[in-house]
Amino acid sequence: MKKTTQLPLFSSYEFNSKFYDELFKENKETREIYKRLFKLFSQYSVTEFNALNNRAKESFFNNGITFQVYNSDQVSEKIFPFDLFPRIINNKEWTTIEKGALQRSKALNHFLWDVYHDQKIIKQGIVPLDLISSSENFLSQMVNLDPPEGIYNHISGTDLIKHSDGNYYVLEDNIRCPSGVSYVVGNRAAVKHALFGVFNKYNAHTVVDYGANLLDIMESVKPKGVDNPVCVIITPGVYNSAYYEHSFLAKQMGIDLVEGRDLFVENDFLYKQTIYGPVKVDVIYRRIDDLFIDPLEFREDSVLGVPGLFSVYKKGNVSLVNAPGTGVADDKAVYTYMPEIIKYYLDEDPILNNVHTYHCSREKELSYVLENIDKLVVKPVDESGGYGISIGNKLTKEEIQKVKETIKANPRKYIAQPIMSLSTHPTYIEESESFEPRHVDLRTFTLLGKDKEFVLKGGLTRVALSKGNLVVNSSQGGGSKDTWVLKK
Repeated sequence: MKKTTQLPLFSSYEFNSKFYDELFKENKETREIYKRLFKLFSQYSVTEFNALNNRAKESFFNNGITFQVYNSDQVSEKIFPFDLFPRIINNKEWTTIEKGALQRSKALNHFLWDVYHDQKIIKQGIVPLDLISSSENFLSQMVNLDPPEGIYNHISGTDLIKHSDGNYYVLEDNIRCPSGVSYVVGNRAAVKHALFGVFNKYNAHTVVDYGANLLDIMESVKPKGVDNPVCVIITPGVYNSAYYEHSFLAKQMGIDLVEGRDLFVENDFLYKQTIYGPVKVDVIYRRIDDLFIDPLEFREDSVLGVPGLFSVYKKGNVSLVNAPGTGVADDKAVYTYMPEIIKYYLDEDPILNNVHTYHCSREKELSYVLENIDKLVVKPVDESGGYGISIGNKLTKEEIQKVKETIKANPRKYIAQPIMSLSTHPTYIEESESFEPRHVDLRTFTLLGKDKEFVLKGGLTRVALSKGNLVVNSSQGGGSKDTWVLKK
């Protein structure tokens, strides 16, 4: 590894040819798309940049973009980690990403319809029955139930990495409650606040249109016979880690943010309590997990949902975004069949490739995983947020043995992937007061409705803030960056 430059803000930057560096080429030259931005940042002294960085933090704090940290003694509120050096994606590259994300979302929607209806893909031996029947996220209550306009995954989040070969690969699909879009908009506001002049010169697509498009999607799947649907977002409450996002999106769309206690069922319809009396609700964007939405149908001990809500949904009198039961399709074991799923339903080859994945329920693949854990990333199929992940080359012999025993106890629950070379991006490290390369990924957001589709032109670039770390999730100490998708 060699130092790239001795400019004040890049004095600690070490170029590593093993990874795709998004700022520098292999000859250590700045990539063309970043030249203007790099020149600007190179001119700042450490003192000047720290002032800019603090201004961006103020923007986050003033807009309430914070998260809560819990420990045994107290609850503290912190600003969501944010890096001021934006990621830039050119129009050609983005076109491929957008088409690929949309392709996957459509294929998954077809898959969900099939799984809960005729199960043709299973009967034809393309996807095994036990993959579905053993899934904790398969809801028998959704069998033969038609969601409004046939849409299950109105909102999808596709996680991508850029590998050392310069190509994008899909790490996973998220179609239960993909989060993070509020940080996309917050990042943009902070960057424009601190770097207004340079942002305008780059001609990037807007990201503030997400709320308007989400509301359009919600209204497009309104119940039959409804002309002007009343839409709401239902949240578990202020102590949920994503509560900021729930409140942010409600404000963006100009709709009410409600909790289960604000809603009630009467005569097969759903109502919200208001100071003017009950108001019928037609569409709910739910940020509550399946099993908690209705204590009469699912978990009896749930105080988050609404008694009788699922009955109203079955009668077609309210629409739920996303539909219950979508989690069966973002199971990481199902991910291993995505090329076949895309081909089966769309008769197309995948635009975005999967990372090669071993599913431990297959005997040969289990043997390979157990023999090569030190070279693999092991993931539980039903977790999110980076929880339960084991990165083989970071483990001790004792830890490897423990992972082996955990896998053997429940092979269906685990997949494994090669340790991918996530691309790196310049990230400001306050301890060294300079930029250093850190690993990043990209979460895209896709919306599907009746005759409507939308992919947010930007997405969320997530950053692993610790040196050498490959886990970028905010729940594991990661941060984020603004993502500029150029118009041309």
